[in-house]
Amino acid sequence: MTMPVMVLVLVFVGFDLAYAAQEQTTYILRVDEHEFKVPYSVDADVIAMAVDQELDSLLVGLDRTVDSVMSIDLEHDLIHAQDDNFAVLVNGVEVDYDIVSDDDGSTLIFFVPEFSEEVEIIGTHVIPEFPLGTLVGMAALASAMLVISKTRKSLFRL
Repeated sequence: MTMPVMVLVLVFVGFDLAYAAQEQTTYILRVDEHEFKVPYSVDADVIAMAVDQELDSLLVGLDRTVDSVMSIDLEHDLIHAQDDNFAVLVNGVEVDYDIVSDDDGSTLIFFVPEFSEEVEIIGTHVIPEFPLGTLVGMAALASAMLVISKTRKSLFRL
């Protein structure tokens, strides 16, 4: 093997070993009454995860990030994308990713550069928990019932 080829092989092997050496951690994400275990690995501190229901996305806040590969396992009940067409943004810039999916969830793998602070994973569906339309409908129904009960009492007093 020539010297440049050997150096290139060592770089790729070193990158794979660094990725394999990353410890997988689980973040407990609470969305209303639901609790999701989100396993991930990245060479950074994950300071928060949250669901943005309006944008059908999962937000991940990072701190002390160094160049690394991030792997995150997402249950389909939490977030999924039609035909596995997610959009992954790191600090607002779309990045390429690899995906492995099964019936229960998807694993996304992508590069996160040094000093990254936010990862956004956009799907076509996130956990629906009392969407705004449902809340407005319930409030209107409760108001109508209150008005009807008050007017009925007034009619019976006459």
